[in-house]
Amino acid sequence: MSEPLDRRRFLEKSAAVGSAFSLLTSTSRSAERVSANDTLVVAVVGVNGRGRAHAEGFAQQPGVEVAYICDVDERIIPRAIEQTAKYQERKPQGVRDFRELLDDKSVDIISIATPNHWHAPAAIMACAAGKHVYVEKPCSYTAEEGELTIQAARKYDRVVQMGNQRRSRAPMIEAIGKIRDGVLGNVLVSRTWYNSRRGSIGVGKEVAVPPGLDFDLWQGPAPARPYKDNLVHYNWHWHWHWGNGELGNNGVHAIDVARWGMGVDYPSYVTSTGGRIRFDDDQETPDTHFVAFHFGEKMITWEGLSWSPFGPEGSQFGISFHGDEGSMVLDDTGYRILDMHNKVVENVAGTGSDAEHYADFLEAIRTGRRPSSDIEEGHQSTLLCHLGNISQRTGRPLQTDPENGHILEDAEAQKLWAREEYREGFDPKAFV
Repeated sequence: MSEPLDRRRFLEKSAAVGSAFSLLTSTSRSAERVSANDTLVVAVVGVNGRGRAHAEGFAQQPGVEVAYICDVDERIIPRAIEQTAKYQERKPQGVRDFRELLDDKSVDIISIATPNHWHAPAAIMACAAGKHVYVEKPCSYTAEEGELTIQAARKYDRVVQMGNQRRSRAPMIEAIGKIRDGVLGNVLVSRTWYNSRRGSIGVGKEVAVPPGLDFDLWQGPAPARPYKDNLVHYNWHWHWHWGNGELGNNGVHAIDVARWGMGVDYPSYVTSTGGRIRFDDDQETPDTHFVAFHFGEKMITWEGLSWSPFGPEGSQFGISFHGDEGSMVLDDTGYRILDMHNKVVENVAGTGSDAEHYADFLEAIRTGRRPSSDIEEGHQSTLLCHLGNISQRTGRPLQTDPENGHILEDAEAQKLWAREEYREGFDPKAFV
């Protein structure tokens, strides 16, 4: 059995971390390197939630201009334009249909913050039109879409970054550097969790579509369903037809950090339990969900309680790593390391914002390197969420190929790997 990690041994192991941390953070870009002659033009798609942060964030980056604000709900475009215009000289132009942006050769980047069922089709169409892509998590609605997005990025030689911004935050990079340097010894398990206090979404009624909302275009790639009064703009998350539940909504953030720290790619075994136990309403996805992902001798777990805010370590969001010489707990911005006697040997309080992730993406475009959350990394983390949901929906564990994550010897589960049908003109396979 390994000896406990005490302060002296921790300091010895930490001494070598500086060089690793410097290597991991060497991609940060200074404002001085950006000139007025290499302005990157951005169009932001979907601005009812995260998209407004995209628009304001990109507008504040040096050498960037947000030229378009795009949303199928015309009621929210003016506010997003006004907010974005606070950070740049020119007001962006409002557009309803994302496809109009693809023909504008002045647009370098499409930033996608639509509902999940639009993520991959829009990203793939953008790549085919010669645009670089920043796409919110999860990067795909199905596992197949994730693979297609990688193919599109490589075929058209485009930079595609997923919006799991912790990949670019200095405290997170530092923490992962220490794990890779062996401060915790051999890390065998990572626990991840997300707790919230969501209420019931109720039972929706079919009503007329509100004026200004193009619900047909909102549905886009997904086969048409009637409009209900409890669906737009957020509760689509909890319907399998459009969303991926809490696992794909917030679980992907924590799972991505866990996979990054563990240094694992595709699992060999996935099992899920849980269900809808809190409310009797229209929600289809689990409100209580526990998933385990096995990578040989290593394992990642995820716990999600959408209706109870108290989580492990007393926090609503977190990741912990457990090695044979110590443990590490990460919150949203910092981390602490504990020895094998549960004594805290280092406590790092950090800060973080989306700005570092936008800057990393922009530098990747300018230099031709891969971004910190390249689409292949984004797919591997998103795939774990898809597999966890498929295991939950079929009610049984999944055996998967550790080379690519594909489901083995389960025809019913394999049917959930891809969407059975796309509406005409939106099938992503047509653009790859």
